[in-house]
Formats: sequence, C-alpha cells, structure tokens
Amino acid sequence: MPEWLIIVVRVILFLVALFLLTRLLGKKQLSELSFFEYVSGITIGSIASEVIINTDNKVWHGIIGICVLSLLIYLVEFISVHSKKFRDFVEGSGTVIIKDGKILEENLKKEKYTTDELLQLLRGKDIFDLSEVEYAVLEAKGSLSVLPKKDFRPPLTRKDIGLDSVNEKETQSVIMDGEILDEALTAIGKNRRWLQTELAKKNVMLENVFLGQVNSYGALTVDLFDDKIQVPEDQERPLILAHLKKCQADLELFALATDSKKAKSLYINNVKKLENSIQKLTPFLKINFCTARDPNNYV
Repeated sequence: MPEWLIIVVRVILFLVALFLLTRLLGKKQLSELSFFEYVSGITIGSIASEVIINTDNKVWHGIIGICVLSLLIYLVEFISVHSKKFRDFVEGSGTVIIKDGKILEENLKKEKYTTDELLQLLRGKDIFDLSEVEYAVLEAKGSLSVLPKKDFRPPLTRKDIGLDSVNEKETQSVIMDGEILDEALTAIGKNRRWLQTELAKKNVMLENVFLGQVNSYGALTVDLFDDKIQVPEDQERPLILAHLKKCQADLELFALATDSKKAKSLYINNVKKLENSIQKLTPFLKINFCTARDPNNYV
C-alpha cells in the first residue's frame, strides 16, 4: 500500500476514534478548557499526529495510548464531581479581582493578568468605567464574571416595580419544513386537530409553514416560506383582557348610576373582585408593548 494512502487511512481511523471518545467524555470537552482539559487535549492531539505522520509507528499503539488517556480523563472528571478539593486542584477555582469597587492587585498579579487585560475583559462585559464595578471574579476557565454597582445595573425588572410575573415554559417547535412534529405536540398536550384549527384561524396552509412554534401560553406562531405573506398576530389574549376591563368599567358606571344602596354595594363588591382577577390574569394576557410586534415574546 502506498505511503500516502496509509496516511489517509490513519487520518480517517483516528478521526473516528477521537470523535467517539469525545462523545463518550461528554459536552464538557467542547466548552472553555480548564488546565487539565487543555493539557490532555494537547497530549491527545500530539499522539494522534505522531502516529498519523510517522508511518513507522503502529496504529494500534496510538489508539491504545489515546484510549488510556481518555480513560484517565474520565476518571479525573469522575473524582472531580465527588471531591471539591480535587476539582479545585485539577480545574482551578475563581479568583476575586475586584471587591467593593477596588482592584485587588495581589490577586491580579497572582493570575498573571495586567491592568490592560483586565480592562479588556471588562469591555467585553460592556463596562468601560471601572467605577461601575462592585465585584468581579476571574473564573477558572478564564472568563470574567462581573457584578455592577446597583446604580449601573440593567433596567428595572417587573419585580423591582412590584408587578406580578409568571414563569414561562419551553417553547415547542411543532412544525418544521411543512411537517408536523407529533412528539412536540404530545409534549404540550395538543393534537393535529388543534393544530389544523389554529392554522385555519391564521388562514395558513400546513405546506406553506417553514417553522411553527407553540409558546408557554399555548399560542401558535408561524414563519412561512414566503416572507412576503403577512400572518396576523395573536390578539385573543389582549382582547380577553380588554373585555374584562370593559366589564369593570361598566360595573363602576352602574354603581354611580343607581340610587339603591344595596345595588350600589353589590356593584362595588363585584368591581373589587373583578379588579383582583384582572391583576392576577394580566401577566398571562398582556403583551409586552416593547415587543408587541414579535408574537413570540410575552410577559
């Protein structure tokens, strides 16, 4: 067999072997590398390249070496999961770089980082002024986690201003490339008849749908193959909220118009009950006006 063909065969063989071993080791190997993962990755690559290029070496020796190293990596990760001390030794631990708005120079020198590199990492977090930072940690894998001072944190949340909110469930894709995904429909407790009804409401044919998704509120949104076709947005929930508010306003008018104390008391009590219901239902029924053009986004 020609030498070039031997190299080709070895490349394919090691590519398959490395792929299978990486799948066995898990997705962690694809994330940012720790110290041990960095060293082990270089070692595996060196063994593979040496055996591929040097045809005097036996293929099986290289595969055995890679398998042994992969087994060692697996054992190290297994022990790391069960021992924090061992995990900190192998993978390292986070180092506080900024505390109470002040740079800890000793920790910065310990991690071999310069001031320019720290500022670069901060700019990567959209922070250009050091005075905006309350706390910052240099993680074991080289990324910087930053806690800005309260005055410089992102815009107010619903909780900050006392508004109720709801936890959203995962959005399910029920149509892809014009094909219905029955497994996704079953996961949200829906069926094909429901889906066909929702498509009919939107005046859309199944074969014209590139992607269809059902959000946590049970609303179907679709993206069509033809982007020029406009699909009407879901207005069912906002209309329900509008009707509830109209009923509340009507009851208030009735309370003002009647001279009967008993009737007036009845209307007022029902206004309060309806107001309480509206407050509880608003997070489910109201569209976020900032993202109202996108039917996928609700609060």
